Amino acid sequence: MCGIIGVVSHSPVNQLLYDGLQLLQHRGQDAAGIVTSQGRTFHMHKGSGLARDVFRTRNMRDLLGNMGIAHVRYPTAGSASSSAEAQPFYVNSPFGVVLGHNGNLTNTDALRQELFRQDLRHVNTNSDSEVLLNVLAHELQESTSHHRLDVANIFQAVAGVHRRCRGAYAVVAMIAGYGMLAFRDPYGIRPLVVGKLETEQGPEYMVASESVALDALGFTLLRDVEPGEAIFVDEAGRFYSQQCAQRPLLSPCIFEYVYFARPDSVMNGISVYASRLRMGERLADKIRREFSHLDIDVVIPIPDTSRPSALQLANELGILYREGFIKNRYIGRTFIMPGQAVRKKSVRQKLNAMAVEFKGKNVLLVDDSIVRGTTSRQIVQMAREVGARKVYFASAAPPVRFPNVYGIDMPTRAELLATGRTDEEIRREIGADALIYQDLDALVAAVREGHPDIPRFDTSCFDGDYITGDVTEEYLARLEASRSGVAADPDGAGTRQLDLNLRTA
Repeated sequence: MCGIIGVVSHSPVNQLLYDGLQLLQHRGQDAAGIVTSQGRTFHMHKGSGLARDVFRTRNMRDLLGNMGIAHVRYPTAGSASSSAEAQPFYVNSPFGVVLGHNGNLTNTDALRQELFRQDLRHVNTNSDSEVLLNVLAHELQESTSHHRLDVANIFQAVAGVHRRCRGAYAVVAMIAGYGMLAFRDPYGIRPLVVGKLETEQGPEYMVASESVALDALGFTLLRDVEPGEAIFVDEAGRFYSQQCAQRPLLSPCIFEYVYFARPDSVMNGISVYASRLRMGERLADKIRREFSHLDIDVVIPIPDTSRPSALQLANELGILYREGFIKNRYIGRTFIMPGQAVRKKSVRQKLNAMAVEFKGKNVLLVDDSIVRGTTSRQIVQMAREVGARKVYFASAAPPVRFPNVYGIDMPTRAELLATGRTDEEIRREIGADALIYQDLDALVAAVREGHPDIPRFDTSCFDGDYITGDVTEEYLARLEASRSGVAADPDGAGTRQLDLNLRTA
């Protein structure tokens, strides 16, 4: 998962972009980058680490111009340790184009070959985002008349990107001397919103992964960028938009609402916070139906994402809600840390259990999801160590049994605790006295209630139903081989043989 932002203003944008990255830092902690445009000159600074560590005063002074884009990276494709893959990426032909990308392409290998053999373009890193940039650059070149771009040419180029690229992509780009371009894949899997600020000099525009960036920086949320749509804002601040896909179908990633997005964001017309409250309501309904025999003394969330769900669940069941874990704010999100060893080490550094809330009690722990299970296992153990009599565990999401190939770092099936295991086997693995999973239809209903007109959601990590229709068993095997050579058991016991029935749209 990554965070992207772009601004066209009447005053310098360097501080706006930096502040926007801080607001989107939860979407990626591996690298950060900013590019600003001053006439036909780009100014770029990027590097590995948090935004606060990448940018110093001297760097900010060099980021001149009233238009710019920025990116925070969490590695999904390519190398997690390579600073060369920090975004935005740049190509000098045609015109000069920079691009930041949130998502993951599923036909990168084929595109890389096309670019080299047919388009005569060289891709220098393993990043699918650089592939996407070169596809866009080639399509811009093909659409250009007399070496001059107009808005129609730009939208024609985006249509060409849609024809060639598969997978998930929310994109923000700049074309030197022309303006800022943003577009979304035909399924709208990854989020992208656009906002406006009225000033004395005229309107200013911002695009961002989440609405929280607009709100905090004074912009008014206009709407989401539609699936397949492109918007273009020229250097003078004129706004253009056009649908560039032949058959768009809004299918946003439901895991954004479960875990990734900030609760104060609104995406696809749905409040993330309200959707998490509704997840708690539906989880309470399931406990009433199927787990009424459990004697629960207290509901405790695993901070931070699960708090709204846990609070609403407790309210619905009339059970005491308490904060039992204290979080160290200076440790990164364990789910997006590269490397299982780092993830295991960080859990106890990140959370500390308060014995006063656990001792002698039957505790229901609520988390947003269970992915690899490492964190869940250690948290259950922590609760027992401080005196909990019984430890029940509830997940606001269904079992994660399939890889997410659209931009979330869960690509190997053997890393997923639920793959090939029953709920009872999972319960034993994490050491809980009871395990309650949200049902998939209940999760979809909880999110869809915020926008009933959304035709479907991408739920592939729960049900193996891949909306783009090109994710096969062979594709997943190649992805896993490129990641680790073999699919390792998350508990270190060796490779498990997995028999999966993949469904494609």
